[in-house]
Amino acid sequence: MKLNIRLACLVALSTLAVGVSPALSNPAPESETDGVRVINNNIELNRAKNLARQAAERANGGLGNYRAEASMHGTSKESPFVDNGDGTWTFTFKGNKPGSSVFTVETVVTVSQDGRVRVDYNGQIRDSNGI
Repeated sequence: MKLNIRLACLVALSTLAVGVSPALSNPAPESETDGVRVINNNIELNRAKNLARQAAERANGGLGNYRAEASMHGTSKESPFVDNGDGTWTFTFKGNKPGSSVFTVETVVTVSQDGRVRVDYNGQIRDSNGI
């Protein structure tokens, strides 16, 4: 009986391990659009988006006082970022107090692929001309 349980566990774990193995999954291809590299496998970009949002949360007193706009919680490709072409991304997004529908804060955060984070601006919402 113990042998059957061990064998069943071994089969289950093997199946699970094969299902999540990166070596056996299909990697997302990279493509080029107008000479700009489009990252289809955007793990680094998603991490950068999360680091940018977390930096804004800290700068604005934590989650009890601040919520970033929805685009900073969704897919990284739909977040408001610019690929600076030097291994960094700059995110420009708005935030508000929890429960409010009026954005009151604009935050600009630059994140490098190695995880360095710099808050470039965190303050009153500027007009579209950056003034």
